[in-house]
Amino acid sequence: MDIEGLVEWSAVGFGLAYLILAMREHIACWTMALISTSLFLWLFWQAKLMMESALQVYYIAMAVYGWWQWRGGKSGTEKSIQTLNTRQHLLICASVALLTLGSGFWLSAQTEASQPFLDSFTTWGSIITTVLVAHKVLENWLYWIVIDIASMILYANSGLWVTVTLFALYVVLAILGYAQWRKHLLPNHYHSASNDA
Repeated sequence: MDIEGLVEWSAVGFGLAYLILAMREHIACWTMALISTSLFLWLFWQAKLMMESALQVYYIAMAVYGWWQWRGGKSGTEKSIQTLNTRQHLLICASVALLTLGSGFWLSAQTEASQPFLDSFTTWGSIITTVLVAHKVLENWLYWIVIDIASMILYANSGLWVTVTLFALYVVLAILGYAQWRKHLLPNHYHSASNDA
């Protein structure tokens, strides 16, 4: 196995550990995320996926932020699962669409990026959805299902087949994660994310 294959398999392993721990609301998920994203950063840079590489840098920072948030953030109170309203979801979708178009056109004109629009969509969608994970928003899992399917296409076109397999597993685990978090969303914890702003 060459170095890229070894890095890819290692990144996949830590990535799966992250998602399984996140499903269980275990704070160690953020440590697994930090390791996995560091490995993916190197891998995607080699594949000339510019936006995906930038995304990994963001993920590294978000691993620290997510850990801090789940520990209680400024309040020191452990964060509980919450949900968003329809207006907030529409704002998220519109933001992802506009950012995707903007960076997609820029990458097409200014760089040699591979698959600029699909790369942009998965990147901006992931950036926003990772914030939802850090704040324990239930619907983050639904966003991940869409993003992970798009990512499978992106990585398949780049020949990263082990990563395609990982993201296929992510789709399944995102469905299970949504079901598990929804079950944990007790009536006394059910409140709009806007109340925590």
